[in-house]
Amino acid sequence: MTISNARILDAKAVRSLIMARDEQEVAVLDVRPGGTFGDAHLLWANSVPLTSLEIEILDRVPRLDTPVILCGFDENDDNIVSRAAGKMAVMGYKDISYLEGGVKAWEKAGFEVFSGVNVPSKAFGEFVEHTYDTPRIPALDVQKMIDDGEDMVVLDSRPMSEFRSMNIPMGVDVPGAELALRVHDIAPNPETIVVVNCAGRTRSIIGCQSLKNAGIPNKVVALENGTMGWHLAGLDLEYGNERRYGELSVEGLKRAKACAAHVRERFGVQTIDKATLATWCVEKNRTTYILDVRDPEEFNEAHIPNSRPAPGGQLVQATDRYVGTLGARIVCVDDNGVRAMMTASWLVQLGWEAVVLVPGAIEMSETGAHKPPMLALPSVPEIDATALAARMIQTHVIDLGDSLSHRTSHIPGSRFAIRAHLPENLGELSDDRPIVLTSSDENIATYAAADLIAAGFDRDVMVLKGGSKAWKEAGLPMTDGFENNLDESVDVWYRPYDMDDAQEGAMKQYLSWEVNLVAQIERDGTTNFKIFD
Repeated sequence: MTISNARILDAKAVRSLIMARDEQEVAVLDVRPGGTFGDAHLLWANSVPLTSLEIEILDRVPRLDTPVILCGFDENDDNIVSRAAGKMAVMGYKDISYLEGGVKAWEKAGFEVFSGVNVPSKAFGEFVEHTYDTPRIPALDVQKMIDDGEDMVVLDSRPMSEFRSMNIPMGVDVPGAELALRVHDIAPNPETIVVVNCAGRTRSIIGCQSLKNAGIPNKVVALENGTMGWHLAGLDLEYGNERRYGELSVEGLKRAKACAAHVRERFGVQTIDKATLATWCVEKNRTTYILDVRDPEEFNEAHIPNSRPAPGGQLVQATDRYVGTLGARIVCVDDNGVRAMMTASWLVQLGWEAVVLVPGAIEMSETGAHKPPMLALPSVPEIDATALAARMIQTHVIDLGDSLSHRTSHIPGSRFAIRAHLPENLGELSDDRPIVLTSSDENIATYAAADLIAAGFDRDVMVLKGGSKAWKEAGLPMTDGFENNLDESVDVWYRPYDMDDAQEGAMKQYLSWEVNLVAQIERDGTTNFKIFD
């Protein structure tokens, strides 16, 4: 199948472009549903599913003349790739290619295929542990330390949303970028042992090594295999906690800044001023991402113009979720330089050109949550929640939100479906009822409805105004589980904790997968991780 609006590239040509990313930017975008992406993909492919393309793409690949390579798994995904190419052309992207034969052709050419998500960052975590022999401690040893009343703290390097779902007893939530800033107030005694954990391995390793790189005097260790390792050791987790770091003291900030200065010197992290950033932002043929690495709540209170929230710990452990253009610059922003410096130091080691904007160089004059730039929403027929509730029996309601959210909460009678599979997945529905599409905030449903109408779909199509959120806000009932799905739940990559059953087996497999990434990236040969003495 020839894909309009896109040039054909074979696997060798794509690999050559990836290898030359420091000389010429390139974005490799896999537009399949996220779950199938997680089954098999190129190491440096960015998962931007067709389902959310219009919403995500301008944040991921902001420069419209960036060379973009689209891919699927094989020729069976050409339709999805073609639709993505068409949408990107309409949005103004000027240089679109696609990997002929997809991931299958890549593997046939003798190149490495990866499973999982956020693989470059996770592989980097294993590389760090292997390179620097990051100290680690088994769960049972930590439990014994707790039982013996040792002078210790357990710092959980995940975001609060994950901490709240489960945590190690006595754990305190201190997301990755906050560690070097907050540890001096949490553990002021240099004799206090600091244990860093996450759900699995990456953020435990990076968090522990961050504190070692910062030069704090305390003994620091990573909890081996995180909360998964804790669970597999037969130990109890806690649920629903919201313990987090406290206020930053003057002395704590002073010590943190000294640590950041040490890190800056060791890893050669550069700082830039307002004038340099302004020059970069208008430079042709080069992309500059301005990422605010503070807590999202702080971003919402005030941030500099044209920046996006990217909490430092998450940015390091899932860089591809924020940055889609290989070879781009990353400017890290915060209020005092500590979190930005720690984050940039890791991005430099990952192989990115990352710098820190001098704190205060630009006033944090904007407020509110980030609103992704996206293609203007088309005008489509709508129905409000009250009217839909009165017509549910006479209507097919299709939920295009992600399957994890649908399983947790959805409109009773609605059926989960994947937008990329429209309209074929609607074929089993009786043709005597109109179709109402919904998604969490209606945007995905609106784009999908416009596609169906433009394609001449022979059924009345409407969108639930305000999406499923509006239904809930109207006080209408919600339910959970799955019922009569139109697609299998392959739209997102399910973590071990997301599984309904066989969680322990999935945990063991996941942890083994992470450890084995070091050997796999060596075979792949496309990483440029940096080692510092």
